[in-house]
Amino acid sequence: MKFRKQLLLFCAGGLAYVGIELLWRSRSHISMFFAGGSCFLLLGRLAKLRPRPPLWLRGCLGALSVTQVELLTGLLVNRHYTVWDYRKTPLNLFGQICLPFSLLWIPLSILAMWLYELLDRKQ
Repeated sequence: MKFRKQLLLFCAGGLAYVGIELLWRSRSHISMFFAGGSCFLLLGRLAKLRPRPPLWLRGCLGALSVTQVELLTGLLVNRHYTVWDYRKTPLNLFGQICLPFSLLWIPLSILAMWLYELLDRKQ
């Protein structure tokens, strides 16, 4: 049962991540489903930390986690910058991640942690 629940949460995260990309830039890539699912499970672990860190710290830790997954995914599947390209974005690292989008993940991580807790309770 636990595996099934984790799989469903993984899929929810993957679909949400792809959905965000489709809304933001009108396209996505299959690798983003797997990155999104992984991020959602990581954010779920952060949401369950005890003692519970302050909200701002959870948001920052979440953004750091998502950024790390994006960097790893980028280094593995985006070698020729065909999935995304941040080389012209300020404060980028290898054109794979950048500070402006990492900061955007702070509120999105907080929202995702709340959603994870909500879905986790339902099952």
